[in-house]
Amino acid sequence: MRAGVIGLGDMGSGLAKNLIKNGFETTGFDLSDARMQALTEMGGTAAKDIVDVARNADVVYVMVMNGDQAKAVILGPDGLVKNMVEGGAIILTATIKPREAREIDEAMSASGIALIDSPVSGGFPGAQGGTLTMMAAAPDAILDTFAGPMEAVSATIHRVGDGAGQGQIVKACLQTLIGSIFSATFEASVLAAKAGVKGENLFKVFSTSGAGCGCTNTALENIIDRKFEGTGSGIGTMHKDLTISLNLAEELGVPMHTASSAMQIFHAGKSKFPEGDNWACTKVIEEIVGAALHR
Repeated sequence: MRAGVIGLGDMGSGLAKNLIKNGFETTGFDLSDARMQALTEMGGTAAKDIVDVARNADVVYVMVMNGDQAKAVILGPDGLVKNMVEGGAIILTATIKPREAREIDEAMSASGIALIDSPVSGGFPGAQGGTLTMMAAAPDAILDTFAGPMEAVSATIHRVGDGAGQGQIVKACLQTLIGSIFSATFEASVLAAKAGVKGENLFKVFSTSGAGCGCTNTALENIIDRKFEGTGSGIGTMHKDLTISLNLAEELGVPMHTASSAMQIFHAGKSKFPEGDNWACTKVIEEIVGAALHR
């Protein structure tokens, strides 16, 4: 089975890396020449365009930033659906609005190409290490057929539904929680800094307590080591994901008090540090109170 990847950033490059590692002939495309060169160096084939990927892959991962990009890549005149051989599949790993995933699926209904709605969690380390968690929604027969290329990039595959949009709904719920945990950690770190607590002591307590988890530990460690860029967790992604979560909540009439507060923290962080990582939100609060937490 030949594989393809559209979007070779922090996440997509990891998908390609692990597909190649697991023996899949992999063709990829990205607008960045540097990313295309990196794909070639890891043993993949750099495509001329999306059509080139479509004609050389039986299954294609789409790891772009938003729903408009996903629709263009999948449904556009030079997109995947019009150029892949029937019987193939598109794995939508981008995080987009659930209704956008459903719209894509409906537009593909007569194409003979399957859509697997499977956003992922695990960030840059998970993508590069092949240990992502996948929230896969598609009929079981489709998931069975394309289990190989999914297992190549993932440590855990959850089957969360049989229809497009269901994977995105689960991801929206997950990001609601993760964004809230991050935001609470940002605030707690500044409170500690203002009170004169050492970052190392706070980290030891947090990481060995009931509050300790991957989200808390990663956020706090980056804060106390003052790593606000280049960690593979761009602030724009979480900002976008929380927007999706709150949009879904508005559609369903669900109050989201904590997630709404987290959204404002990320909005402030993105406005002040648009090129920063998630942890840069902390600096906005630090500047207000005049204290910063160091290890």
